[in-house]
Amino acid sequence: MKSRKELRTPIVCVMGHVDHGKTSLLDKIRGTSLAELEAGAITQHIGATEVPLSYIKKICGPIKEGDFKVPGLLFIDTPGHHAFTTLRSRGGALADIAVVVVDVNEGFLPQTIEALKILRQFKTPFVLAANKIDRIHGWYPHKNEPFMDTYKRQSERATQMLDVVIYRLIEQLHKEGFSSDRYDRIRDFRTNVGVIPISAKTGEGLPDLLTLLIGLAQRFLENDLQLRRHDAGVGTVLEVKEEKGLGTTLDAILYDGELKIGDTIIIGSKEKPIVTRVRALLRPRPLSEIRSEERFLRVTNVTAASGIKITAPDLEKALAGSPLYVAKDEKDIPRIMNEVQSELDRVTIQTDEVGVILKADTIGSLEAMINELRNNKIPIHKAKIGNISKRDIIGAATTNDPYLAVVIGFCVGILSDAKEEASKTNVRVFQNNVIYQLIEDYNEWVKHERSIYEKERLETIVTPGRFRLLPDCTFRQSKPAVVGVKVVGGVVKPGVDVIREDGIRVGVVKGIQEHGENTGEVNIGKEAAFSIEGPTVGRQINEGDMLYVDIPEKHAKILEQELCDTLSEDEAETLRAFLDIKRKKDLLWAK
Repeated sequence: MKSRKELRTPIVCVMGHVDHGKTSLLDKIRGTSLAELEAGAITQHIGATEVPLSYIKKICGPIKEGDFKVPGLLFIDTPGHHAFTTLRSRGGALADIAVVVVDVNEGFLPQTIEALKILRQFKTPFVLAANKIDRIHGWYPHKNEPFMDTYKRQSERATQMLDVVIYRLIEQLHKEGFSSDRYDRIRDFRTNVGVIPISAKTGEGLPDLLTLLIGLAQRFLENDLQLRRHDAGVGTVLEVKEEKGLGTTLDAILYDGELKIGDTIIIGSKEKPIVTRVRALLRPRPLSEIRSEERFLRVTNVTAASGIKITAPDLEKALAGSPLYVAKDEKDIPRIMNEVQSELDRVTIQTDEVGVILKADTIGSLEAMINELRNNKIPIHKAKIGNISKRDIIGAATTNDPYLAVVIGFCVGILSDAKEEASKTNVRVFQNNVIYQLIEDYNEWVKHERSIYEKERLETIVTPGRFRLLPDCTFRQSKPAVVGVKVVGGVVKPGVDVIREDGIRVGVVKGIQEHGENTGEVNIGKEAAFSIEGPTVGRQINEGDMLYVDIPEKHAKILEQELCDTLSEDEAETLRAFLDIKRKKDLLWAK
């Protein structure tokens, strides 16, 4: 039998829809309240929490069975919103096993389904944590109890209601192509996804979740968890930050091998890969979260999987999200540098000839923003890491498209000279620490600006309109003809030319009166008296005829190709009928 030391800590990825309780679940495990610190209540950066086996045994108590050989669990707290597809993809590849958190009352939402697609893509095993069972009507909480214990102590009505919502989740998993059941009913976890009812608020079901994660990792992933203790370390940089008294440091996840003080490490940077030597390794205490813990333990070496803070020279230009490799031998350095560079090159940022300027704080953030902008069909001219600079504002100002004269900044500041430059130009700057809010703000602004522009543009364009001459309503036959009409489509204004249904121009509407008063326009359904210069009633026009506003060709083209969405249903129908008349003689008219 292999000793426990031969298995590394399994890496667990927590995924799911925004507000379904991912961070709250980790908070319950580690007894902190990090969720309250996050922008928009959504975890915006990947963090790491080490949960040792001793603590898991303490929580799990009587339901723990068997001899666990893994040293504990390392939780990667992935960002919650679907905008982080790219980071999640990296997280999915990094994780040995995943927890998909879903609100048992809300069921699957877009980000839940997206998480499942990513896990399938990377063939990552997962369990479904059916969270917020404490909100089931009539549920009586029993803090930190195993699920079956608290379930047996509920009323029949409460257990029936829970069974219904759990079955709904099982059905939704089936629709996504996964066979599943409540975890205590499953015999073969290789082919079935375990659904674990929990409450991140009360701790109910938490012992079941942790036990299942440990058991699944050990039983099915033992080969993947073989610890190559003395191999060169491999990891991912989570954050690059200044620490008082330490200078620039790296927060990283070591997911293979070993890292020691004095090791040569190669990491990605804004220029060429950085080659430096580890001065110190600072490890968070067990159950502390690497981003929010100020008191670190100094260690001489770490083995995978670990969340670790690294101090070393020349880290100022290191990139968050980049790979980290240990070079055991100097002759390996050129090869590893090429590997690091090629990994960064894969994060190719294909830019458009025209588009917005994008700035973000890390590689992962930049990837996530690019992904979300692409999904929203927003072109990107430049995408870089760092604060918004004067150069960014000047670059954005060069575009001829007013909706793209924009700088979007995620988790970055704006330099004072950039702010001053922006005030002199028409460049719009959007900043936020929550991705979906940034996209929403930009789209709302574009929508508002377009509506103003289109309203102004429509005022200068001849719009569709048609009317019928009413019987027995000829007040003057000619010079000008004065007739009673009913508008049956669009709007008619004084000054427009009019044509018959055969395309012959008959004259121009000189004036309009409604109830004896002059008016500037008449809409569909209204009756009015029109004075029409040009025709004679009984010759060029007759009572009962349908006449159309004669839209200039250039205007008709704009209406059909650019402003069609702004037209009402009757205006659009009138435009189509008018174009049919024109195109009987010329198929390419207004195209």
